[in-house]
Amino acid sequence: MSRNGRPSRASRCTSHQPARHEDQAFVTGILAGPEDFERVREWRLTDAPDYDAYLLDTAVLLQEARRSFGVVQARVFHPQDFAEFCLLHGLDPAEQTSRDRYLVNPPLQTQLLPYQGEELSGDFLPRLVRARENGLTLRHADLLLDGGLYAAEEDADPAVRRAYQAGAEVFRRMLVGAGPGTYEFRCAVGAPGGRLTAEARILHWEDGVVRINDEDLDLVCAVLCAGLYRELPGAALLHGTQGSACGEYRQTAWGWQGGGHGYVPAAVELDGVASGPGFSLGTVC
Repeated sequence: MSRNGRPSRASRCTSHQPARHEDQAFVTGILAGPEDFERVREWRLTDAPDYDAYLLDTAVLLQEARRSFGVVQARVFHPQDFAEFCLLHGLDPAEQTSRDRYLVNPPLQTQLLPYQGEELSGDFLPRLVRARENGLTLRHADLLLDGGLYAAEEDADPAVRRAYQAGAEVFRRMLVGAGPGTYEFRCAVGAPGGRLTAEARILHWEDGVVRINDEDLDLVCAVLCAGLYRELPGAALLHGTQGSACGEYRQTAWGWQGGGHGYVPAAVELDGVASGPGFSLGTVC
């Protein structure tokens, strides 16, 4: 059940020239848009004159880090989150040490994504934004699981482990039953403190290989786990284009409802997307 990665020992959110540290991890925070860039001007996070120049500087920083460090990770540098963190810990937001502490704060580790040379202006920045949102949901789920989501294997609650495995199995059966295609998955669980939600884009190839972002998979399993563990009402929906290169394509939408002990076919509507009852998960191997 543990998801703790290797500890990060270097962090920056302004441009610099990193030394060679192949055995270390490098962590940086990236501002998600021009509005965030304007909000942090007073903290002197960057010398860039505007957001476009800032992104160019950040791209150079990341490429230098990839040549110098064993692991390069990034997360959204969210001004409001940072201001609240500094207020909570009595830190000066203009100090580099405050930014370093914020970036490697253990409760925020779920927001980190590995950087592997992607274009920042492509899908990577939207993924960072989703990772922050997902991280907040994961913290909520972890509270519902009494801290069991990230417990070390030897300390993990067997009930949480069983619920996580059951949630992962529910998701697997939905994908296997759907067959090859391009899908979007959504699920929601009614929980104390607010509804838990997760979504993921999925490519299911004819040979059975499934492509899904790791952070999306973690979130889906955590939300399903929390619902099953706490026996909370939930719903799941899988919709998209079913078919393979050698067959016909058709639009599909399947839905299920959960009551804490499992998921059964039901007509569902989530975020404006509606479905008919899905297939029985008990018939899927």
